[in-house]
Amino acid sequence: LAKVPALFHDLFCSLSPPFPTCSQMFAAEENVDFRIHVENQTRARDDVSRKQLRLYQLYSRTSGKHIQVLGRRISAKGEDGDKYAQLLVETDTFGSQVRIKGKETDFYLCMNRKGKLVGKPDGTSKECVFIEKVLENNYTALMSAKYSGWYVGFTKKGRPRKGPKTRENQQDVHFMKRYPKGQVEIQKPFKYTTVTKRTKRIRPTNPS
Repeated sequence: LAKVPALFHDLFCSLSPPFPTCSQMFAAEENVDFRIHVENQTRARDDVSRKQLRLYQLYSRTSGKHIQVLGRRISAKGEDGDKYAQLLVETDTFGSQVRIKGKETDFYLCMNRKGKLVGKPDGTSKECVFIEKVLENNYTALMSAKYSGWYVGFTKKGRPRKGPKTRENQQDVHFMKRYPKGQVEIQKPFKYTTVTKRTKRIRPTNPS
């Protein structure tokens, strides 16, 4: 069925027994193929598109503080506006892969093969790439691009959780993006410019 050309869809369904599953099978197959395509593209590196660089903080739902990149050590104990909590986030693909670097230390947030969160001076490794997921509760979760199913997470005391012990539905892996304290004013709302109506110019008539 997967090899039947799309042009023969109607003919195939008309010749098949009058079961309601014919069109449903085509639709289901298309949905599966599209989902697989999106997942593959989200995980793939994109070296063509222009990368976006953003500056914000990540507020931990459990600790009530912000993620800090303290060199090789990672925590979620940063106060609003803390210099170690200011993160430079680079979008890595057309989907939602990101690299996160501490603005103050220039170290990247990474997850090693044991699931431990560490800071690294070189962020080219796939261990330093995360898939950004926007959840239904408007929080954001960060899943390791290399170790599928392992998330960035913290305890109530702001200590990192190991990847294998995390799940998407845990509050420990839920974060909220916040602009650094004192920099909210930079995000100015869009303003419309009023255009005055041009008056019709009356040309002087030449005397005959």
